[in-house]
Amino acid sequence: MDNRFESSETLSPNARWTHQERCRFSSINAGLLARFANLGICDNLSIDNGGTRGQQVVALACKMVGGGRDGSLDLCARICLIDESENIIFHSYVKPPIPVTNYRYETTGIRPEYLRDAMPLRQVQKKIQDFLCNGEPMWKIRPKVGKARILVGHGLDHDLDRLQVEYPAIMIRDTAKYPPLMKTSKLSNSLKYLTQAYLGYDIQTGIQDPYEDCVATMRLYMSMKSQVHKIEDYPLSSDPQNRNNFASWRQNELERMTPEQILEISRSDYYCWCLDSRDSA
Repeated sequence: MDNRFESSETLSPNARWTHQERCRFSSINAGLLARFANLGICDNLSIDNGGTRGQQVVALACKMVGGGRDGSLDLCARICLIDESENIIFHSYVKPPIPVTNYRYETTGIRPEYLRDAMPLRQVQKKIQDFLCNGEPMWKIRPKVGKARILVGHGLDHDLDRLQVEYPAIMIRDTAKYPPLMKTSKLSNSLKYLTQAYLGYDIQTGIQDPYEDCVATMRLYMSMKSQVHKIEDYPLSSDPQNRNNFASWRQNELERMTPEQILEISRSDYYCWCLDSRDSA
């Protein structure tokens, strides 16, 4: 018998996941059942004491089960957090504070026994809050400076609300609310659509894996962040130097301008993620 290949039981979870992500014989969801089989906790959360240069970026995703009489109340039951290299920082099942009435197994793959001895929501909330703030007091967190981490995700308002985590909007990069990734009607696209349209593969088919959601949002963020734009001294329309660009007293001047000239003096009304790349350079 050929023993060159170790059985999956002898491999660490991270080694197995890494192999399944890279193996050319694996489909997109090849490692999904193996991941669900591992009910242990991956906890590499730590506070950085200044050894890392630049602001760190992490992606977060949750999977919800149902609570309440009709099972429609979203309760966080599984969470995953990854770094920029798509390594798992934290993964755990979460024990909701109220009874679960709908496990939504068809999409979550979660069974009652998975949550019986899971980490309580309050403990998860504290771990995530401390990790994101990274030793910075909430009131002191500022963009571009300090140690607080940039948080990437899709529909993060909902995820953070279910986790009972507060985090400044200036540190959040949400693919559901980023204008270049939204519909022209300013409505959000689904993460499933964005992944297929921008990254070229499918996710959320059958039982859904929060790790896949984390990877998809991180890749979308990195793609948008790496776009090359003309560098402006004052890139936002909200910058004081730009607030009078379209003042009423300049109406006649604007009417004589060509579209190219108007574009030249225009500024974005949202924070472009490419500025994160400039800040970390």
